[in-house]
Amino acid sequence: MGQAWPNPAVGCVIESGGRILGRGWTQPGGRPHAEAMALDQAGARAQGATAHVTLEPCAHVSARGPACAGLLVAAGVARVVTALTDPDPRTAGAGHAHLRAAGIAVTTGVLADELRQDLAGFLLRFAQARPFVTLKLAATLDGRIATQGGESRWITGAPARALVHALRARHDAVMVGAGTVRADDPLLTVRGMGALRQPVRVVLSRALDLPADGALARSVPEAPLWLLHDGTAPAATVARWEGLGARLLPVASGPGGIDPAALRSFSPTSSLRRARINSARSGESVSIAARSASMRALINRASERSASTAESASGAGVRRLAFKLAAMDSRAASSRPS
Repeated sequence: MGQAWPNPAVGCVIESGGRILGRGWTQPGGRPHAEAMALDQAGARAQGATAHVTLEPCAHVSARGPACAGLLVAAGVARVVTALTDPDPRTAGAGHAHLRAAGIAVTTGVLADELRQDLAGFLLRFAQARPFVTLKLAATLDGRIATQGGESRWITGAPARALVHALRARHDAVMVGAGTVRADDPLLTVRGMGALRQPVRVVLSRALDLPADGALARSVPEAPLWLLHDGTAPAATVARWEGLGARLLPVASGPGGIDPAALRSFSPTSSLRRARINSARSGESVSIAARSASMRALINRASERSASTAESASGAGVRRLAFKLAAMDSRAASSRPS
């Protein structure tokens, strides 16, 4: 998750008689596909074997690579087992049909509910033209995200902060409002997780009133930066950010800031599969998350009283709450047509 965009994260295992012959998963940037990687590992042993794939093999030929359904036919596999039909109109059942036409036995619907949860972002992209949204909040037990003066930097422990980076790595984008950028000067990158593809950093700022020499400005070469604004920013400000390498995207706004309804249907952001919204002092990002039809809340709560209490509060009880909320969202996602 978070490494295969713009493609879905797909896995493939090729086996015969219970022996695994090849394994593959969608590579960073979307290619090679999982089936191609698994078939390369299996080689000639794929003849007569069974391919287990989480999503229907693609049926369309791309400039980036061949159709996976055709690769499986050419390899001579005897059976293909999948969880879901691909909602992408370029495939949408054509991959299964191509396999069956070649005499390959096809079984689908295996562990479909589990895969609808894993691929919720990909499915929502085609069902509702928007990403799966995760709202991340770091709050004290009394519901605060900072002191009144704003001087608190961290209210969670090291394990919770490591989890935050792991969550970032599983998303295509991380979104914040301009108020968070001005107050916290965040990088919004994945750190401490090895060499991973960085998520797109999306900032909502109507007037582009952001620190010119802040962390985001300095780190554009390290991670993509999209700035969503309402088109009223001075031309010189737009040119400066474009000169740094940021992508400037005008979008409709209203009295309360960037219009959430417009954002959800906005082509660049609707192409994202999984987007994470960080809590914002200005409330702008939280407002957009709250008005999203599907939202998972992961709440890292910590006590301000002591480090030991903080570690305890960010442990099992909060994880149970997070999983409960995630399950609620996953059930909602799985109930929508794919």
